[in-house]
Amino acid sequence: MLLPMLFLSLLVTGMNSCSGDQSPRSLFQGENSDQWNSRGHVTLDDQHLVLNDGASITLKKGDYTDFEFNITVRTVNNGKGFIAFHTDEEGTKGYRVAIHNDNESPEWWTKTGSLLGVRNLTKSTVTNGEWFDMQIRVQGKTITVSLNGFPAVEYTEPAQPYRTANNATQLLSSGTFMIQSSEGTIEIKSISVTPLRSNKEAALQSEVATDETADPIIRLHQENFPVLDYHVHLKGMTAEEAAVRSRKLGINYALAPNCGIGFPITNDREVLEYLESMKGQPFIQAMQGEGREWPETFSKEVRDQFDYVFTDAMTFTDTKGRRTRLWMPEEVFIEDEQAYMDLIVQKIVDVMQEPMDVYVNPTFLPEVMNNRYDSFWTEARMDKVIAAMSSTGKVLEINNRYKIPNQAFILKAKEAGLKFTFGTNNGDGDFGKLEYCIQMKEACGLTAADMYKPIIKE
Repeated sequence: MLLPMLFLSLLVTGMNSCSGDQSPRSLFQGENSDQWNSRGHVTLDDQHLVLNDGASITLKKGDYTDFEFNITVRTVNNGKGFIAFHTDEEGTKGYRVAIHNDNESPEWWTKTGSLLGVRNLTKSTVTNGEWFDMQIRVQGKTITVSLNGFPAVEYTEPAQPYRTANNATQLLSSGTFMIQSSEGTIEIKSISVTPLRSNKEAALQSEVATDETADPIIRLHQENFPVLDYHVHLKGMTAEEAAVRSRKLGINYALAPNCGIGFPITNDREVLEYLESMKGQPFIQAMQGEGREWPETFSKEVRDQFDYVFTDAMTFTDTKGRRTRLWMPEEVFIEDEQAYMDLIVQKIVDVMQEPMDVYVNPTFLPEVMNNRYDSFWTEARMDKVIAAMSSTGKVLEINNRYKIPNQAFILKAKEAGLKFTFGTNNGDGDFGKLEYCIQMKEACGLTAADMYKPIIKE
């Protein structure tokens, strides 16, 4: 049906690709609603266009190729939906951009601004119930999505994009716009679109785009698998550089400061200063507790302001009272290797009593033992650690830097019902693309349901 009494004004300036008209043209003004088709429960309320529970509106006329689309919108009561472009009346082709600020949703990795199936986002920089501006810009082969003026997605479609059968029509072409509420309520205050002149460099853009024929990251997005590196440090890069890298590679980052005695953050005040500096950033915020003193060094109230907390068992006091850091050969004192291995296992089990969510750098062995990793990590030792993790509800990291744990450990953890994270634990700004993590995901048959869902704070 046609939307009755539609107040919304959609103003087009520039050149409409189907008409060549470069003069400003008002598509909607006052009660003129015959340019839109609406379906489902679409209403006007206090000069806001309201889409409820599956309702949609589709622009009937207009074949847009290059454009800048702007909308002021909000979600109400955790409503969610999408904006489709280069689509048709039924919304069966083109791309979709998510409107989704619900941190409680089981599908927590397709937040507002996500270019769905291509660049899914794990963190909303906008909030349920608050108005925000979204801009979708398409010029040539490049799609940019911005929220409140800040870029969230920058994607260039390559000459040979990777698409699954279910996403085969997810390609740039031309078409109309559709806005749909898939669940709950979406309210719209204003919409505008400016057609842009065609970009003559489109072919060149495709040539320099990421080669998706061999890119594992696009495959995760197409599978609707959460693409998050849960363990990233700002080492060798700034937050701004990390955001640029994230948009380029399509990998979301959880940033984690090192918190503990002798580390960059040593007390509650410094934690709060750090978190304040990260407000509005597109990163999940994690805390890495260092040493065994960290639970007393930082208050629970402050620790709980992070989206999750992780630690490892690489630092401990050995049986003779000596401080041990397993990655430092001069602090590893081995008299009997099997006894030392049992000590490592017991220290891991002890760490499970600490108030953390994720056990990282798991099953790490000192350099002198690591070349016999599989022989030291016997089934009995693996079972002991996994039982301790299971009984305390801990999450297991698959670590890209050290390529641990091995496949046997991951399969046992999966069978025990543990959740997983993928983590880099980078020492500098060049840390890869989660290659080992993805290898283990495929080898062990991990799905989105096996991945840990952070408790994201707004």
